Amino acid sequence: MESKDYLKDLSEIKDLMNKSSRFISLSGLSGILAGTYALIGAAIAYWLVTNYSYGTLILDGKIFRLVMLDLCLVAFLSIITGIILTTRKAKKNNTKMWDATSKRLVINFLIPLVAGGLYILIILSNGKYGQTGSLMLIFYGLALVNASKYSIGDIRYLGYIEIILGLIATLFPGYGFWLWVLGFGVMHIVYGTWMHFKYDK
Repeated sequence: MESKDYLKDLSEIKDLMNKSSRFISLSGLSGILAGTYALIGAAIAYWLVTNYSYGTLILDGKIFRLVMLDLCLVAFLSIITGIILTTRKAKKNNTKMWDATSKRLVINFLIPLVAGGLYILIILSNGKYGQTGSLMLIFYGLALVNASKYSIGDIRYLGYIEIILGLIATLFPGYGFWLWVLGFGVMHIVYGTWMHFKYDK
């Protein structure tokens, strides 16, 4: 009996340590919605390019600016939705939304993401945009892997998938758009659904 109590105590201590060192309030539903926003944004971008830009983008063109605005709106909606749903989940679990762990999570997520974003802007300013989609996938994947040690560890698997899709897009630049749709749209929905039923439920 004492042995069982000892093992139970160890299990509880391990669980408390895990919760204190990892931010576990990320919402699976936010991943589903982020993927949905990405698919809608991709559909709008595809429609703009095929109907008004003859299938090509010019960096200083109106359609390119509209596509960039579309991309920014997708990112903005994803971030706002993630914050709202994660805050709601944190309150439900009676945990803090903003503490030392969540700060480390955000910092480790932003370092590769901001570096990648700046690099993409630099090459765009030089008129090179053929690898933009693949670079977005790779740096986003690196950001997920880097932040996973401060959150639910399963996030790193999504990061690995994004990196692999980015590398494939580098090898086959003609399919970069569709691989972007697969990575940011479909995979977010699949992963968010899995996270929702594994953790949120």
